[in-house]
Amino acid sequence: QVQLVESGGGLVQAGGSLRLSCAASGGTFSSYAMGWFRQAPGKEREFVAAINWTGGSTMYADSVKGRFTISRDNAKNTVYLQMNSLKPEDTAAYYCAADTRRSLNRGSRSIKNYDYWGQGTQVTVSS
Repeated sequence: QVQLVESGGGLVQAGGSLRLSCAASGGTFSSYAMGWFRQAPGKEREFVAAINWTGGSTMYADSVKGRFTISRDNAKNTVYLQMNSLKPEDTAAYYCAADTRRSLNRGSRSIKNYDYWGQGTQVTVSS
């Protein structure tokens, strides 16, 4: 069973930066595609970014493109989300997820594609 634990959330002013981490255990992290999603109060969970098993391919939601960067370190079983130029509308609980398929595909933007989920970490951006 794969376990995912997010960290790095917090309170930051608009224009600031945060780096989220997601540590994986119990599975074969290096063979999974990984994704980040977020969910604001009263809203559905939405796609933020995804990365393939090698780290050589990424995809982003239009709302974060150019501001957020997803990366991974397979030696540390960890995926990261570097968030820059944060906006109040980025406020949400952020979740990492593992897709046991290696490559990204059209479904990588869908929560249905992911087999394992973390508990989430809260990001709050003040104006």
